[in-house]
Amino acid sequence: MRTLVLCDGEARTISDVTLRVVSAALQLAQPVDLLVFDDASAAAAAHVRGVERVLVASAGAADTLAPETVAAQLQSLSAEYAIVLAAHRSLGRAALPRAAALCEGAFIADVTGIRERTQFVRGLYAGSVVATVASAAARTFATVRPSSFPSAAAEGGAATLVPIVPLAPIVPFAKTRLVERHASAQSGLDLGSARVVVAGGRGLASQDNMTRLGRLAANLSAALGASRAAVDAGYAPNAAQVGQTGRSVAPDVYVAFGISGAIQHLAGMKDSKLIVAVNKDPDAPIFSVADVGLVGDLFDVIGALEAHVQSAEQHV
Repeated sequence: MRTLVLCDGEARTISDVTLRVVSAALQLAQPVDLLVFDDASAAAAAHVRGVERVLVASAGAADTLAPETVAAQLQSLSAEYAIVLAAHRSLGRAALPRAAALCEGAFIADVTGIRERTQFVRGLYAGSVVATVASAAARTFATVRPSSFPSAAAEGGAATLVPIVPLAPIVPFAKTRLVERHASAQSGLDLGSARVVVAGGRGLASQDNMTRLGRLAANLSAALGASRAAVDAGYAPNAAQVGQTGRSVAPDVYVAFGISGAIQHLAGMKDSKLIVAVNKDPDAPIFSVADVGLVGDLFDVIGALEAHVQSAEQHV
């Protein structure tokens, strides 16, 4: 049997998110195929290292399709695949459970690790419990947390040898249609793929201070994140929220300024490789997961970092 990866992202490109799902699929030690929804993406998909076949659906661009249409497409392909993977984003979360129901298969959400071909690791209760879930179904559909896996190489595959297979058209689901799309406001690097994340909490006290932190993040080539409290207070857009009800990230370095560390926030960032916390409260819960903790005024620390960055720029 084979593994199928659902491409997620803009047309004509293979997003970093998809490359991370391909990396997860390769851990299953089965041939990996990639399903794309436009001809322009097929050529790029054929270059991805580890992909053995590219399937091209003709129902339309993935980001404009109804999840029912994507689910029907997956159902039509299910006989060839034991496992279907997608990123734990809106497309995968909506389409894969539907496909699993149509195929009488199993659905597993937000996978953070793969131990064996039929064993998947995921968090429960806001990440306070890590469960290994075994699937006995003939078909398993799973969404993958992209930040938990490295990116597969976008180049290096045998592009000239990878077959690109056009699929028979699927009749689009007509009872719902996309009327309008409003993208969440986000500036700078994408939270899900950034190697360094600088995040601010309610301790920043104003939107202006969050903007200041954003400039520091940009100078450090980092993505800007925020706690839910900071987002609710209007300091940062929803797209920047890290936590159980926001984005889950696992960067190489996560630096938290003025974030107390509620369990909902920790659920979204505790898998970071190095966690640095700055807070004036020595009993803040975030210090329990921090590798480096600094008790002090966050504005003093931000000022010192700004001075250090400015000094480094002057010597370049």
